[in-house]
Amino acid sequence: MIRVIDGFHVGDDGDWVAEMSCLHNQHIRHRPPFQNRPWINNDAERSGHVGSSIECPLCDRAEMPEGLSLLRTAGPWDQDRLPKGLRGSHRTAERVWGMLRVTEGEVAFQMETVPVVDVCFSAGSSQPIPPGMSHKVVIVGPVRLVVEFWGEPR
Repeated sequence: MIRVIDGFHVGDDGDWVAEMSCLHNQHIRHRPPFQNRPWINNDAERSGHVGSSIECPLCDRAEMPEGLSLLRTAGPWDQDRLPKGLRGSHRTAERVWGMLRVTEGEVAFQMETVPVVDVCFSAGSSQPIPPGMSHKVVIVGPVRLVVEFWGEPR
């Protein structure tokens, strides 16, 4: 999944780390011939990459970043009260992760990743939802669920 670089910092290992719009961090190294990024070692060139796009494999796997804070919880909803907007394709806000939690019953979940995520969840299951990723909930039968929204600590 393509994300935007918001900034850089030096990691504990002394290497440069990109801070990304999805709230993940990703090492950016110059180690030819396998990693050819000489720009990372130049202040001006590195600054010029802020705002550029980069692939985030952690978002592709829907791995929620560590250290986020719960911003709010929506629901609980059942099969009759689930808002119409959640049943059709929609997105979470940029820089906000969703967490679908099924507390009773079963629900299908589809997310427009590559490859597409198309799974069923039962009570006790949860699904992270990356920022800005199109997804929808499909009611399978009686269900009760909540959606949590996670972001940067306030």
